[in-house]
Amino acid sequence: MRVLIVDDDRMFGEVLSQYLVRQGFAVDWIRHAQDVIPAMNCSTFDCIVLDLGLPDGDGAEVLRAARAHSPRLGSLVISGRRLVKDRVEMLDLGADDYLVKPVDLDEASARIRSVIRRADAKQSLDCEIRLGPLCVVSSRREVTWDGKPVDLTNREYWLLETFIRNKGQVLSRSRLEQAIYGGREEIGSNAVEVHIHNLRRKLAPELIVSIRGFCYHLGLGVPNG
Repeated sequence: MRVLIVDDDRMFGEVLSQYLVRQGFAVDWIRHAQDVIPAMNCSTFDCIVLDLGLPDGDGAEVLRAARAHSPRLGSLVISGRRLVKDRVEMLDLGADDYLVKPVDLDEASARIRSVIRRADAKQSLDCEIRLGPLCVVSSRREVTWDGKPVDLTNREYWLLETFIRNKGQVLSRSRLEQAIYGGREEIGSNAVEVHIHNLRRKLAPELIVSIRGFCYHLGLGVPNG
């Protein structure tokens, strides 16, 4: 997994890059907005870790340029800007996650891994998937059941996508929480169960099978297509 850190804070950049290398990442660290696209032309990155207050450009413009260059690139903003409007702006621009400095290095590493997993999942599902009456076209985020469109929320869609990627596997509640919340701690104790209930209601009761109330798998009632 290769990460591009874009941050002009020398101490933070050195500490984060060294820590990620110890965690098994390949890391490039640059300090200026103007160096982002040249770096991306030289290497293929799985995730960009981006500060917003760069000396030669705004982080929002950097994110736009990076995503235009590599649409599948995962992105984590780590910034001292802590206002809600800043987080909303960056998430609306396509950032996958946002952390406010100072950050815990363990959490930053976990968020990066989560961002990369979600980016990989989107790429692997960038086609039409058919499982019996279920059809998912990930590039347009279209879901149909028996040919009828089904309207899902973002988290319901991410949850369904996780089950499809792991068809045949039993998934724990904690793994599903990680998939749809990216490791955030502000999760209700029954949040996953609520989303599963909604998927069953909108698609089919047999779609997701519970095992002892804490694990789940894609239902046996959905034939392989």
